[in-house]
Amino acid sequence: MVVWKLPADVASWVADLSSVLHRRLAWRLLPVLVGLLFAQGRKTVTSWLRAVAIGKGFQRYYYFLGSLGRQTAAAAGVLLHRVTAVVPVGDRILLGLDDTPTKRYGPLVEGAGLHHNPTPGPADQKFLYGHVWVTLAWLVRHPCWGSLGLPLRALLYVRRKDLRKLAPWYKIPFQTKLQQAGTLVTWAAQRLKYLGKVLWVVADGAYAKRPFLKVARAARAIVVSRLRKDAALWSLPKPPRRGAPKKRGPKPKYGKAKLSLAKRAAHRQGWQTLEVVLYGEKETKTYKTFLATYKPAGGLIRVVLVREPDGWAPFFCTDPEASVASILEAVADRGAVEQDFHDLKEVHGVGQPQLRNYWANIAAYHLGLWLHTLIELWAWGKSARQLVQRQRNPWDDEDRRPSHADRRNALRRQCLREETRPSRRQRPLTRKFRALLRRLADMLA
Repeated sequence: MVVWKLPADVASWVADLSSVLHRRLAWRLLPVLVGLLFAQGRKTVTSWLRAVAIGKGFQRYYYFLGSLGRQTAAAAGVLLHRVTAVVPVGDRILLGLDDTPTKRYGPLVEGAGLHHNPTPGPADQKFLYGHVWVTLAWLVRHPCWGSLGLPLRALLYVRRKDLRKLAPWYKIPFQTKLQQAGTLVTWAAQRLKYLGKVLWVVADGAYAKRPFLKVARAARAIVVSRLRKDAALWSLPKPPRRGAPKKRGPKPKYGKAKLSLAKRAAHRQGWQTLEVVLYGEKETKTYKTFLATYKPAGGLIRVVLVREPDGWAPFFCTDPEASVASILEAVADRGAVEQDFHDLKEVHGVGQPQLRNYWANIAAYHLGLWLHTLIELWAWGKSARQLVQRQRNPWDDEDRRPSHADRRNALRRQCLREETRPSRRQRPLTRKFRALLRRLADMLA
């Protein structure tokens, strides 16, 4: 077995992740992550093990993935604390929530089933066979690169009819996507309570429903999401008149007048303009905001209507005191979650490990999440010149921010430098050998 030398900070983070595992198995996490980092071609588990020259005893690493899948919540909690130590935490903590499918093949893949395809493509495939992952990511703003997503933890959604196919000793209860999203938010709120910061969660409009909003409200998390254009909104309850006798029972939460978003958007008056930073650029948005009551949210919300060139879009926030700028920025930052899904599948090959076991699939998906976050943490304080080699690609745009693939390749090169550094100390290398090592490093990374 050959394990490439990681930078000291990355190696310490991996050691922290392995601290929650059993001592007999914890040491296997490092070679598996390094193998995922240096894997070439299709990112199967076999390619991971081949990258670190694991031959005999490879079966034990498959068993290790099954054990790791049961400990992902504890390991993700450790990674969450490491993120707070590297990334500056502002007045609020913004978490992004969404789900994504990974295509699989074969009837013996545990937990796989038919799901709606969010990207049908030219073939218009409405369904796909595979896994669906409800994923939670920490959304941060880099001072130079804009919004970034740091994925932390995910839950595998299995349909009720597919859950019966799993072994009964797995003891996996059925949960809808909304319930799993609530579980992730509750987990994050408990882990981040010690910071004393306000927790915001931005999610897709599919999660703007009572089961999720009720759990988020119990966890004291502020939710920002998109509203349906025909959402059942109600006016604010009228305050009691002065001198009127007090009525028994709780005070009313909802008004009696029903509000129409379409009528509000069609009205010409009430529109305002605001300059906000969205997607890394300053934009002037035309908006209209008001307070309303929404029964799925359990009471008062702030509604923001945004006028776009092709129409209008409604958003809401469960904090009625929230500013319009903070709501629109949170909605724009949610795009980092979609970028994470692209990088996880295209760069790290999430969904390609070719595993059948339920827990092993969970471990493989989380290894992709954690490696993505570790690379972003390692590259946080580095400049674009340290991460991207523009001289090899003269056609590349110099103003483009380093992609996640660029950061991963930079970490690969750093590992190769760490590997060749002891040989330089023993005997100084000639200029020709140093140039050869640099070319080999560029070929590998």
